[in-house]
Amino acid sequence: MEAYFMTKKKSYFKPTYSARPSRSQKSRSFASPKRGRGVKIDPARFVNKAVMDQKEKNLTTDCKFQDFALDKQLKHRIESRGYFTATPIQVLAIPPVLKGADVVGIADTGTGKTAAFLIPLINKALASKLNKVLIVTPTRELADQINKELKEFAKGLHIFSACCVGGTSYSRQLYELGFENSFIVGTPGRLKDLIERNRINLSKFKTIVLDEADRMLDMGFVEDMRFLMARMPQDRQTLLFSATMSPRIDSLIGEFLREPVKIAIKTRDTSRNVEQDVVKVASGKSKIETLHNLLRKEEFAKVLIFGRTKYGVEHLYETLVKRGFKAESIHGNKNFSKRQRALEMFKQNSVNILVATDVAARGLDIADITHVINYDLPETYDDYIHRIGRTGRNNKFGKALTFIE
Repeated sequence: MEAYFMTKKKSYFKPTYSARPSRSQKSRSFASPKRGRGVKIDPARFVNKAVMDQKEKNLTTDCKFQDFALDKQLKHRIESRGYFTATPIQVLAIPPVLKGADVVGIADTGTGKTAAFLIPLINKALASKLNKVLIVTPTRELADQINKELKEFAKGLHIFSACCVGGTSYSRQLYELGFENSFIVGTPGRLKDLIERNRINLSKFKTIVLDEADRMLDMGFVEDMRFLMARMPQDRQTLLFSATMSPRIDSLIGEFLREPVKIAIKTRDTSRNVEQDVVKVASGKSKIETLHNLLRKEEFAKVLIFGRTKYGVEHLYETLVKRGFKAESIHGNKNFSKRQRALEMFKQNSVNILVATDVAARGLDIADITHVINYDLPETYDDYIHRIGRTGRNNKFGKALTFIE
């Protein structure tokens, strides 16, 4: 099966390859990971109509998972989960990953990037227990979600994994690491700590996945990423997936990947099926009153609200609860177990409002979010893209509203 690029105009091109310097070449320098606060974003960029018509909504690839060179048991497991037809990013990424190539995958949120690397890597692990995989993510929530998705795909296949993130018990993670794991999923800081304690030996890992790599750069994890890469075998396979691309990511690709297959499936900056608008706070009226009046409307059935600071998010959550709304919060001041509890309550509809910092903006797949509200402006337009990508997923429509004072 030959891979093609899908572009905005639905024209098709064969994939391109780009050479990189040898691994021995001196690493390139990166700009400071710190981002400016209060960056002015033109409010017009927060207004976009959902333009996905019925023809686009029904657009699928002709490739089914049965068409891939996958283990029969894995194919059966994929279909038992209700997956039959591959998404474009999966069609393009799975074959080169199976062949052992380095891959860069850039695609809109909600397009199946996680399965695009998990499925072929599980297949490689089935072929040989020596094909061990390290998956690195910027946040604990994303690591946990990927690990759960991995366990679902690998159920009954005798493929095991450990999830290693900060804010959780070392003893539990050390217990999991005592088994013969084909996969370790984790955040950079905790992985580095466990390696320094000689609990993880990266020389045995042949593949590394950098998921949401641009966010890891933003969070200042570049040196931790270099630490991990330096301990991987020279003949490793490196995969990098993200919803956005930046010049710093280009530098990262040049430093860490070797002649990667570059796959880009982008229709526009933001999802085509997310209706976007601004909410202008009327003179003399507070933001909280404006928000209160919106949340009382019936169509605001499942709402993710983004604030900028941990204190602000917690204060807004407490205010909404006092006003009678069923809400929870997620931010960096909450330990991992409390954050997981809040997420599960939101996923299971025990609460219908989740107030969060940008820790919830990346990678999380929560079904049927009707609205994303930017109560506080994002720091960058990329942050905006990721925030509103939590709605309008899996060919459903969603709405994103941004408060402007």
